[in-house]
Amino acid sequence: MMKKIIFILALFILSAGYSFGQKERKFVREGNKLYEQALSDTKKLDTVTFNKAEIAYRKALNLKPKEYKWNFNLADALYKQKRFSEAEKSFKALSTKCTDKMDKARCFHNLGNSLIMQNKIDESIDAYKDALRLNPKDMDTKYNLAYAQSQKKKQNDKNNKNNKNNKNQQNKNNKNNQNKNNQNKDQNKNQNKDQNKNNQNKQDQNSGLSKSNAQSILQALDNEEKNNQQKLRKLKAQSAQRQKIDKDW
Repeated sequence: MMKKIIFILALFILSAGYSFGQKERKFVREGNKLYEQALSDTKKLDTVTFNKAEIAYRKALNLKPKEYKWNFNLADALYKQKRFSEAEKSFKALSTKCTDKMDKARCFHNLGNSLIMQNKIDESIDAYKDALRLNPKDMDTKYNLAYAQSQKKKQNDKNNKNNKNNKNQQNKNNKNNQNKNNQNKDQNKNQNKDQNKNNQNKQDQNSGLSKSNAQSILQALDNEEKNNQQKLRKLKAQSAQRQKIDKDW
């Protein structure tokens, strides 16, 4: 099982052929000494001493800013302080400026490390592959590439699981909503049925009252018709009586 990525340490020291000034040599040697001192503490990450090494390298670079090897040492010191974003920028810049094949491969290797520590897994895989194109036999880079690819697989598995869970939850929500809609539909149907029944009862009640009223009206009209007929017969009788009297005269 892979436990951690492998960091390529390449502290560049001064060779006999270098003809830098006294101050520059002093700062670089001081930085290397502090860096190695910080590495010797296996119980904890000595960021304080790594920071002192960074300061020493920066002093040397103030005198010779474009020196590749000192910039590489500075990038290493940044990485060891867990300032991974800054280390990424430094190693990326160095990878474009470096002309030596092996040095360039080391830049890509540590660039991959800086990226994976920021969870930029895809980019780290690309950086490790770039390093292996330049140095195919580098076992440390192969190890880190395999580690990054395993992390990518875990990430994909996690995303697939989350997507599946989200889909199941969505289906569950849709089912619950459908059941709720069906319940509301049944409830509305029952309410409409009850309302229609109440309206029918009211109509029946109104219809009953109207029938009773109609019968009363018809009875009144019938009584009035009978009265009128009696009056008419009475008038006819009186008329006939007058006619009879007139003939007798």
